[in-house]
Amino acid sequence: MLKSLYISQFFFIAFGVGVILIVTGFYLPVLFYLGQFSLVVLIILTLLDALLLFANKQAIYAERIIEPRLNLGDETTIQLTLKNTGNQPYKITVFDEPPYEMQARDLAFYGFVKSGQKESFNYSFKPTKRGAYHWKNIHVFLRSFLSLLERRVIIETPQSVLVYPSVLQMKNFEFLMFSQQTQQRGIKKIRRLGHNNEFEQIKNYIQGDDIRTINWKATSRRSELMVNQYQEERSQSVFAVIDKSRSMEHKFEGLTLLDHAINSTLVFSNIALRKGDKIGLVTFSHKIGTQIAPDAGKRQLQRILDALYAQKTEFKEANYSLLYQSLRKTIPFRSLLMLYTNFETELAMHRALPMLKSINKKHVLVVVFFKNTDLNDELTKNPASARELYVSTLAEDVINTKKRIAKELNRHGIQTVLTAPNELNIDTLNKYLELKSKGLV
Repeated sequence: MLKSLYISQFFFIAFGVGVILIVTGFYLPVLFYLGQFSLVVLIILTLLDALLLFANKQAIYAERIIEPRLNLGDETTIQLTLKNTGNQPYKITVFDEPPYEMQARDLAFYGFVKSGQKESFNYSFKPTKRGAYHWKNIHVFLRSFLSLLERRVIIETPQSVLVYPSVLQMKNFEFLMFSQQTQQRGIKKIRRLGHNNEFEQIKNYIQGDDIRTINWKATSRRSELMVNQYQEERSQSVFAVIDKSRSMEHKFEGLTLLDHAINSTLVFSNIALRKGDKIGLVTFSHKIGTQIAPDAGKRQLQRILDALYAQKTEFKEANYSLLYQSLRKTIPFRSLLMLYTNFETELAMHRALPMLKSINKKHVLVVVFFKNTDLNDELTKNPASARELYVSTLAEDVINTKKRIAKELNRHGIQTVLTAPNELNIDTLNKYLELKSKGLV
């Protein structure tokens, strides 16, 4: 009991007043007796407060409500719900024990809960790493209306939650892709050249269908909008190739470039599957990592999701020669390869260029790499010193280097996407749609 009982600041204030009255009572006897009386009353009230706090063994019930699976890089709301199961109201202070990754040492909530009623508190969490996150116990401090003592109640609520690549982003882009708002959100609807579609069936019109495919004869017969549904002549093989070397460990908004590439791969894979293509996955660094053969269907998306969850950065240089040899053996047919990597210098690009050219001869290669958006702020500043001028000049050179790398790759016939991490999904999807429209995929 004593381990769960704490003296509040109000007790110390009242006790201090009583002591002061007794001390000053040596000069004025009335204050001495008043001080003694106040201390006796304080002790009686304190005992009464302890009796009120411990009158109910289970005075409070608490639970933590959190999704069983969280999305990497997306805000999630965590709710703490408390119910007063006692027969009196309590002032409460609530402390949660979140994962150490949150670095939230002051996560406290204050409230008042009446007998038999509930009170809820919310806080948000943005996971920036894949893996398991562990919540521990909920600590609740109770005070009665006297507020002289505090009772600590520990509710054991250990929870482990897995953080996966963002399924939320995947669903959001799927909705945008097949809705009529894609143009407003930056995703370009590009008409496919030629007539490579075959009639499949007549179906009910749903929002997002192309109004040019409305079948007016069927519509008049059914008295509701009907559209012709077409399918591609054949599905294409598409691979997401992810570089896991140390160059992908740079961070943007709390996430590494590898994690941005992983989220983008999930979004892109889902759209490619919805478009009727087969999707596969290859990861590499100084050695070949995960390899998933191209296939279609929801099970393939789940296989890719599980594989992406387990990826980790290898702090070594990327071996493009090994990648080329592996792709030549495992992918005998022409495919679209979306290579997520990062070139910081022209020298790094030139070392990889011979292998990239060899890969591009056999496949359609798209090199996706990243702008250093942190340097943009340096360009907008007015240099006030020689050091700031030097930093600004260096930032401009780095930005121009990235542009020269993209230009050099394009000169050798290699498709490129130079993008900011927060625009990665849209730019990657637009490149995929562009290649589809040209019949290259």
